[in-house]
Amino acid sequence: MDAEDLRVEDQAFEVVLCALGLMYMPDPRKALTEMYRALKPGGRAVCSVWGAHEHCGWADIFEIVDRHVASEVCPMFFQLGRPQMLELNFKAAGFTDISIDRITTSLHYRDDREALGAAFDGGPVALAYHKFNDEVKDIVHNDYLASIARYRREGGYAIPGEFVIARGER
Repeated sequence: MDAEDLRVEDQAFEVVLCALGLMYMPDPRKALTEMYRALKPGGRAVCSVWGAHEHCGWADIFEIVDRHVASEVCPMFFQLGRPQMLELNFKAAGFTDISIDRITTSLHYRDDREALGAAFDGGPVALAYHKFNDEVKDIVHNDYLASIARYRREGGYAIPGEFVIARGER
C-alpha cells in the first residue's frame, strides 16, 4: 500500500519498521506522519536509509545509469542520509525521544558478477536498467565496474557504505 496514505486504523500498531524504503518515497515526511498516526501511544518507529552520497562507494551508479535514460534516476536517494535530515523529518512528523545512529560498513562481493547483480538486478536503478538493451547494459556494467575499481580486494570488492538508522516514539 502507499506509505504516504496508510489504509490502517489510527493507533493500530506498537512498532513500525521501514528498512531502506523511505528514500524512495516522494514525500518521506508524509510517510513518517502516517507511520506516527498508525502507532499506539508509546509505540516506536524505526527507519533506515543509506547515508551520505560521499560515504557510499557504490553511489556513482546513479550518474552512470542517468547517462542512458531521459530523466534523473532517484534524484533524492541520499537526501535523508545527510546530517540531521532524517531526524528533522521524524520531528516534523511528531516523533519524540528520537535517536540517530550512523553505521559505517562495507558491501562485500566475491567477483564482478556478484557486484553487478547486487547493483542492477534489484538495486535502486533496477527499473531503468531492465529497460536497456544488451549493448547499453554492457556499457553500464563497464562504467560501474570502473567506478568501484578502487575498492577491489583479492579478486572481489569491499565497497564502503553508510546506513543511518532513526528511532522515534509516539
